[in-house]
Amino acid sequence: MANASVNKRNGQMEYFDKTKTTSLLVSRIVSYIFLVFVTVLSLFSFYLLIINASRSNAQLQAGFSLLPREHFIDNLVTAWNDTSIFFLPQGILNSFIVSAITCILTAYFSAMTAYGICVYDFKGNKAIHKFIILVMMIPTQVSALGFIQLVNQFNLTNTYWPLVIPAIAAPATYFYMKQYIDSTLPLEIVEAARVDGSNEFRTFNFICLPILKPALAVQMIFAFVGSWNNFFTPALIISKKELMTLPIMLSIVRSRIGSQAGDMGEVYMIILLAIVPVVIVYLFLSKFIIGGVTLGSVKG
Repeated sequence: MANASVNKRNGQMEYFDKTKTTSLLVSRIVSYIFLVFVTVLSLFSFYLLIINASRSNAQLQAGFSLLPREHFIDNLVTAWNDTSIFFLPQGILNSFIVSAITCILTAYFSAMTAYGICVYDFKGNKAIHKFIILVMMIPTQVSALGFIQLVNQFNLTNTYWPLVIPAIAAPATYFYMKQYIDSTLPLEIVEAARVDGSNEFRTFNFICLPILKPALAVQMIFAFVGSWNNFFTPALIISKKELMTLPIMLSIVRSRIGSQAGDMGEVYMIILLAIVPVVIVYLFLSKFIIGGVTLGSVKG
């Protein structure tokens, strides 16, 4: 009797183990299929962009195609040498300079502001935090008229200062950095640095910033992409062709669509070239995100 009950129990356990293994295998296969589907769906638009960049204007107007054509180099040469937008490489360089400075200023000063709010306990601390959160709710377009008037008063039109200086005040980035500091930065580290004689500026730059590296990398990516794609503000203050950023140049080329001078192949080529620097910046900064998360897990 005892042996029969033991054998029965062992048989039930083996059955449950096989059932559990089968269900885990099925769920894993379904997960992989779903991930592959989402990946293909995400990359399909980039594939179509590359295909369209290799087609002529007549071929694009003829309809949809999944196969590349032979006009990739022709579209590249046309976009590269289009004198109506001054010089495309200059536009790429202009956008990169503005975006790089913007993402650095946004990440650094937002982290510094969040650090001050989190570490220092002073009167008005919570009021300042609430005020910054309220500023997040004000759309850029609402203050555009006053901003343009201010730019004109200081004779800053056709300069990049109005594009990079406002990046110092980034409420959304501040909010993200504050949440990250609250959850990952032990105040004991700051207190220990003070005891060891480190000044506040050195403590922030050499002790706290390395801890915040993953959050800084994330926000620098967002800030770079946001500035790179920004058309509204540069279009208001920049009129010289040699200072135009890439979105302005792209809008000029797109405005010709429908006329005899319009070339859809050139438009797709410019869009493709505009994506490349963003991908490079993402690949460069993403290693800091992975490295920071790995370091945090090891320390934890």
